[in-house]
Amino acid sequence: MSSKKPILITGSHRSGSTWVGKILATSPSVRYIPEPFNINHPRCSCGCNFNVWYQYISQDNEAIFYDHLKHTLGLSYDFGVLKIVNTPNPTLKRLMKSSKLLLRNILGIRPLVKDPIAFFSAEWLAKKFNMDVVVLIRHPAAFASSLKRLNWKFPFSHFLEQPLLMKVHLQPFEDEIKKHAAQEYDIIEQASLLWKIIHYWIGEHQKHHPDWIFIRHEDISRDPLGIFKKLFMQLNLNYTEKSEEIIKEYCYNYHDRNKNEYVDEMKRDSQSNIWAWKERLNFSEIEQIKNQVECVSSKFYSDEDW
Repeated sequence: MSSKKPILITGSHRSGSTWVGKILATSPSVRYIPEPFNINHPRCSCGCNFNVWYQYISQDNEAIFYDHLKHTLGLSYDFGVLKIVNTPNPTLKRLMKSSKLLLRNILGIRPLVKDPIAFFSAEWLAKKFNMDVVVLIRHPAAFASSLKRLNWKFPFSHFLEQPLLMKVHLQPFEDEIKKHAAQEYDIIEQASLLWKIIHYWIGEHQKHHPDWIFIRHEDISRDPLGIFKKLFMQLNLNYTEKSEEIIKEYCYNYHDRNKNEYVDEMKRDSQSNIWAWKERLNFSEIEQIKNQVECVSSKFYSDEDW
């Protein structure tokens, strides 16, 4: 792998992409770019504005997005989005910041885009910008448990608003998506369908993209030092003493969260975190998830993982 290729960390949301992305970004050769596809983020510095979750980009609609994302992955700004203001200070700050980013690009700094919401556009991004792609896989019950804890519901109408996405990727799930768009199902039902859709396509990508890196969240959690060191090597990133210290700090953290008003969510005892979903979900919820996703989950997890 080229040492100058941009990196995309993706998968489903709540798959550990922030955890993995921030640890990889401890490499001095990387600049971390968080979720440009996230519709809740302010308009990103490249000038791109996404209106639906899991925006799908392909050669059929790339003209809308290409220039903006090219600026982001080139570590530069789209000067067309700068506005004239009464004071020159905001514009000056933007120009100064842009100059720094351009300098970083000249020095060979690699953009690392952490964005699970870019998952359905990963093929286009990888091809168009020659990106190294890391796809994270997470146990369906852990995914559902995380959404339940945060009460994160999903608007399935955002899939239906993208005819290209429905035609190319989501046609096998069209009936289920329409039902979930027409009425609000409970969060376990929603999480199960969303997990099944995304991980079905993770399985398809594994078949067609042997150059991509696919990692289960649980495997990283069991051996963070070993897996992260290997991942740094696969991506041709410098593995430093600082990187190792941060892995230890963020993966071998034994603080009891119940005894602290605030604990950095990225810090965890990664091994015990694997099974946290068993405490958050009841037996019937676990059985419901397993029955709904087993046609896909069996490709990634055995009965022992339940």
